[in-house]
Amino acid sequence: MASDFIPDVLDDELRSMLEQVSVATITHQLQNRRIMNSFLSGLRPLLPGQRLVGRARTLRYVALREDRLAAFSAGQNAQRRIAESVVDGDVIIIEARDVPDAGTIGDIYAMRAYHLGAVGIITDGALRDTAAIAELGRPVYHRSSHGSTWGRRHMPFSSDEPITCAGVFVEPGDVIVGDDEGAVVVPHALAHEVAEAALEQETRESFAIERVRAGESPEGLFPLSDARRDEFEAWKAGRE
Repeated sequence: MASDFIPDVLDDELRSMLEQVSVATITHQLQNRRIMNSFLSGLRPLLPGQRLVGRARTLRYVALREDRLAAFSAGQNAQRRIAESVVDGDVIIIEARDVPDAGTIGDIYAMRAYHLGAVGIITDGALRDTAAIAELGRPVYHRSSHGSTWGRRHMPFSSDEPITCAGVFVEPGDVIVGDDEGAVVVPHALAHEVAEAALEQETRESFAIERVRAGESPEGLFPLSDARRDEFEAWKAGRE
């Protein structure tokens, strides 16, 4: 089953802002808004040095029950539906119950999704055909690699419905941002607000880094004190 409407807040302006800020900064801004569980803990990037910004499209696996496997895996099952329905800018994000010893996606469906416009894949389970997926050169975050198919532990259950990935609640249309540290889920309704605040935070931190590198104490710089704010604003104006 899929949602009838998937929010799409990721316009060019928002994408540009999010591409400039780190996952750590975004996570901090979400914490400031009392969203304490947004970072996809334990998932690592397949390839170093890549950035990911995209719209969440969700796939949920449930635990294997042998008498139901044929029904859930036949035909256009949830995995096949999501791989065939992605569009430019989408990220396939998979709930696999943190199970490390069964594949959740392999190279053929990954290749198909990227061909249709997906910009990333995230799973809290295992990749299969990991080396072949790495050769595609696209952002991927995963918990593990495993040679088995998903049928060893999973059944594909639903697509484009809310899921829990790596302990984080994800709705279709949420914004996913990834870097070398990992990936974070930004609620779609807060995405512009968080991006603007993250840019401002990193500007303040650049000012602090410059001063600390020159030998100053972080006191009054990190966090920025009222006493140093005028100096910061003048420095910021000079950069702009």
